[in-house]
Amino acid sequence: MENQFFIDSEFLSEKALEKKHRLETDPSFRKNHMEYLPGMERISSDVCENVIKHMEEYDYTRYTAADVKAALEHETCSIEDFKALLSPAAEPFLEKMAQKASRETSRHFGNTVYFFTPLYIANYCENYCVYCGFNCYNHISRMKLSMEQIEKEMQVIADSGMEEILILTGESRSQSDVEYIGEACRLARKYFRMVGLEIYPVNTEEYAYLHKCGADYVTVFQETYDADKYETLHLMGHKRVWPYRFDAQERALRGGMRGVAFSALLGLSDFRKDALATGLHAYFLQRKYPHAEMSLSCPRLRPIINNDKINPLDVHEKQLCQIICAYRIFLPFAGITVSSRESAQFRNGIVKIAATKVSAGVSTGIGDHEKKYSGKDSQEVSGDEQFEIDDSRSLDEMYQDIEEEGLQPVLNDYVYV
Repeated sequence: MENQFFIDSEFLSEKALEKKHRLETDPSFRKNHMEYLPGMERISSDVCENVIKHMEEYDYTRYTAADVKAALEHETCSIEDFKALLSPAAEPFLEKMAQKASRETSRHFGNTVYFFTPLYIANYCENYCVYCGFNCYNHISRMKLSMEQIEKEMQVIADSGMEEILILTGESRSQSDVEYIGEACRLARKYFRMVGLEIYPVNTEEYAYLHKCGADYVTVFQETYDADKYETLHLMGHKRVWPYRFDAQERALRGGMRGVAFSALLGLSDFRKDALATGLHAYFLQRKYPHAEMSLSCPRLRPIINNDKINPLDVHEKQLCQIICAYRIFLPFAGITVSSRESAQFRNGIVKIAATKVSAGVSTGIGDHEKKYSGKDSQEVSGDEQFEIDDSRSLDEMYQDIEEEGLQPVLNDYVYV
């Protein structure tokens, strides 16, 4: 399974090729993925211990149809109920799960669906994550936008009517330092009501700085909560340090962020255990920080440049629907995002059941929004995308389709005073 992730190396130098090969084949050559690197903040928290304990004890084969029926009958979904709903025994009850999830969604969110769009401002990366198109050994066109270019991209996006933006970078402090990201947040405040970040994890003080610059919330994908599997997929770079990444959301909340989002990248490891850990990560932090807004994302693996064989294998749409319904039943208050990785048909269906937020007008490349939005062929060079998207609908198309489903599209519901 792991070998499907490795990319074409024909463009690497002999020295780089040798290092890449050693990283892939010799575990002793890789740094300990559980040890913090210099400058990484340690926090005292029991959240990780609680999440991993439940994940390691989770034997989803022992759950029965009776366990699933009981979980669906309970007014409040316990951790044990959540485990049952994620088990194979729950698959025949998917319609009943969807009905219960739909009721919970309606109770907490009405019939609204929130829109946002991502803006990638740089794709330089210092990590070797073997499944990611941005990884440092993948031969792609790299680019970092200037502030002038960022503002131009933001103007194009804002002119489309979008009011929430998610700013993303590759994981490179040398190319995209915290000050650079902070300046992008300040620009975003001129054009958008809501500003989110999906960047490399940083320390509490740095999250506080980014919040002061205008960021509202932080999204971090743990990728997989299985630390041993994580080690085989993240071979080099700061991202390799599993515990520092795990605590990112808690550091963000301590830094003043209003909300945080969680996710495993489904298909990297055992998806049922990863889904359990994702839900519990949000659950335990919500109990610790009851004022915070919690959200879940549900991404599956997608093909990347130089490797079109990357796919989520055993996580099909039926399994993805089961996970999303289980999330909604267990965490009825949490936002659930389904991105453009998924098909238009799937997203149109899942927003009527459990998802509350979708991306629209998406580009995972760098500096190409003007071309994508207006068809105008810019003379400026753009950077390559992180992964292939499936649903390429514009904001207008998405808005119309959501309305036709009988739902209310929402661009923003925050007022700053």
